Amino acid sequence: MSTVPYLAAGWIMLVGLYGIVTTRDLVHAVVCLSVTQSGTYVLLLAIGYRSGATAPVFSDRPPPPAGGPVTDPVVQAMTLTDIVVGATVTALLLALAVQVAKRRGTLDPGALRPLEP
Repeated sequence: MSTVPYLAAGWIMLVGLYGIVTTRDLVHAVVCLSVTQSGTYVLLLAIGYRSGATAPVFSDRPPPPAGGPVTDPVVQAMTLTDIVVGATVTALLLALAVQVAKRRGTLDPGALRPLEP
């Protein structure tokens, strides 16, 4: 098995984490978080990949011979769930950034003063 997909997933996650740590803008931080989560998509698909395997759906063709490799549909379902959750979290964080910009007038996390009682 090749290690290239795992290295690519790790690289994508590290680039996103670097962006989150070094950013001075809330919108940029949300985009970097989305990039980091894209690394999890690549990682999940790399885990579920099997060389020479067929799809687990056999409605239009006969199933593979007994003992033939079939890809795991659970990993694919987890990836789709990860995509939906990622889109929801991104939308929520962007809406939060819009509210912060409206109420505080800035998107710089360092310029935001703490909440007062």
